[in-house]
Amino acid sequence: MSATPFQQHVSDLRQRVELALAGEMAQFEWPETLRAAAAYSLMAGGKRLRPGLVLLAAEVCGGDLNAAMPSACALEMIHTYSLIHDDLPAMDDDDYRRGRLTSHKVFGEAMAVLAGDVLLTAAFELVARPNGRNDQQRAELCLLLARAAGGAGMVGGQVLDLEAERGSLMPAEWPESDVLKSVSTNGNRSLVSARSADLQSVGSQMKVDSDEIDFKGVQSDHVQQLMNIHRRKTGALITVALEMGAVCAGADSAQRKALRDYGTAIGLAFQIADDLLDVTGSREKLGKNPGRDVDLGKLTYPSLLGMDESRRIAEHLIDQACSALEIFGDRSVWLRELAGFIVERDH
Repeated sequence: MSATPFQQHVSDLRQRVELALAGEMAQFEWPETLRAAAAYSLMAGGKRLRPGLVLLAAEVCGGDLNAAMPSACALEMIHTYSLIHDDLPAMDDDDYRRGRLTSHKVFGEAMAVLAGDVLLTAAFELVARPNGRNDQQRAELCLLLARAAGGAGMVGGQVLDLEAERGSLMPAEWPESDVLKSVSTNGNRSLVSARSADLQSVGSQMKVDSDEIDFKGVQSDHVQQLMNIHRRKTGALITVALEMGAVCAGADSAQRKALRDYGTAIGLAFQIADDLLDVTGSREKLGKNPGRDVDLGKLTYPSLLGMDESRRIAEHLIDQACSALEIFGDRSVWLRELAGFIVERDH
């Protein structure tokens, strides 16, 4: 069966990303073992969703894809570093990723940590280079990426996810120097309460209203807690991919807001679809072992709401995402089709 126009367009963008990633990796002056470990995970294929979103956002805003490509590659490097670290024994302890053994299974834990570290730092090198962008654009791209990938975004989401799974990771007793005491106190708030209050999600705070969900006896705040985790852990990089593409294209504030709202909605829908696939998928399709969320005792949408209601929420989020794109008219056709793919995919 021949590819649809959407499938062909996405395939073309993916090929451009693959070539750009390979070109960037060839330029870095790294020790060969480090290059091999980083390339092993970075060049292992995958959907390339985040770089694709950078390019699609630049495209819908009338921008130059070549100008957006460094940001696209940077997002994929950040995403890959997070996967390498997530798979480590201290985190999710996974053996397979993208159909092959995980980095630490091949190169050892120390080199896997370093491979993730070097991809993280390389990402900022890419967005900081001139590449035809002015100083203000480069500074904004670095700031957006740092916030989305850091404690207010992906890393903060991983902490909240681990604590939802294992309980608080804060030691019962820990040595507080005067400096630590000054950092851990904000008025009358402790470090823990300050963290909970100050970890604001990146982008807009789009929520699914309680009356839109049949909670089936489950407390709605449990679902909102899960959504909060995934707005950061998964959604932050998806949302920032769209905004970085918009920045590269010189988009106006209305266009950027529309893309942020779209990104927040598809980010949550993507995670719900992942949770569903963890139940229904196979290792051949997923490229990793299914059922790991259940094994690790993680909170998931199917475990809280069931399969059917989880699917309905994902579809509702996709409707919200497509509504956010009205400002772009017919130019948003690829982003609309991508939103549908997110909930219909089998891997």
